[in-house]
Amino acid sequence: MRVRFHLPDFSGNFKLNLMFTEMLKNRPEYFREGVEIASFYGVFPPCLWNGGRAQGGNTDKNFIKGVIKAFNDRGIPLRFTFTNPVLEKKHLSDERCNMILNYANNGLNEAIVVSECLEDYLRKNYPKFKLTSSTCKRITSPEALENELGKDYHIVVVDYDFNNNFEVLEKLPRKEDCELLVNACCEPGCKRRAEHYRTIGEQQLAYCAHIKKYPNLPFDLEKHDPENFRSCPYSQRGTFELRNLSTHISPDAIWEKYVPMGFEQFKIEGRTASPLNVLETYMYYMIKPECRDEARFAMLKNLENAGALIFR
Repeated sequence: MRVRFHLPDFSGNFKLNLMFTEMLKNRPEYFREGVEIASFYGVFPPCLWNGGRAQGGNTDKNFIKGVIKAFNDRGIPLRFTFTNPVLEKKHLSDERCNMILNYANNGLNEAIVVSECLEDYLRKNYPKFKLTSSTCKRITSPEALENELGKDYHIVVVDYDFNNNFEVLEKLPRKEDCELLVNACCEPGCKRRAEHYRTIGEQQLAYCAHIKKYPNLPFDLEKHDPENFRSCPYSQRGTFELRNLSTHISPDAIWEKYVPMGFEQFKIEGRTASPLNVLETYMYYMIKPECRDEARFAMLKNLENAGALIFR
């Protein structure tokens, strides 16, 4: 049995994710059967090609190289969220994004894509990277989803409105290459989701242009949010609230329903969530219920010792 999890934010959650990786190695008895870390996904900000979540900040070359080495040395791919849907050909020559790809161009790392022009560019210039088709494409037709699975993608992330539609899921080909987002915070059936992804992409372009020109001045996000997506209440849902949504997939359902059906790829979102929220989500999905308290305490203690958590 393989239950492969794709986990959020190799950059912002670096210490947490590294410690969790070591816990899986050193304390496997804490974990549910078959748990594997399939990848850590995210970007090294600032990143013009980033999508799905607008992310600010700045990471230097030494940190980038160190993170790539830390996870790749443990056999875990980094999967870059290059899912900005508003990219144009002029953006493909971005120096920073290409620099990062060259650092990671070792045959292990991967990229998640939406834009056709970026996908073509990666296939031509970085053929070692396995490509994932993103849920940001908002593929809501069963026929279109099956068609997507017929293309040359390593993995296809299924739109999470299909998460509990077993009539559709049962018929999908390549179930082992379908990735299910188990803890989506977005409102099920949201009609603004695709528009929101486009706004996020435009915000990312604006942020990268701003920080390049004005590195020491704050970025006015509201100026680049004409539809006021920033105030969307759904993005603030915590791990316990998500369990009431119709798109939610529980850990018991993963092992009792989805894995027996042939699915083995599961994504946990949380790139912009607090570290405590991310940690609790990891406990919920991957740790045996009877071991959660002990595993949680061990992680919190290690994070506190590493200066990643400060309690006042």
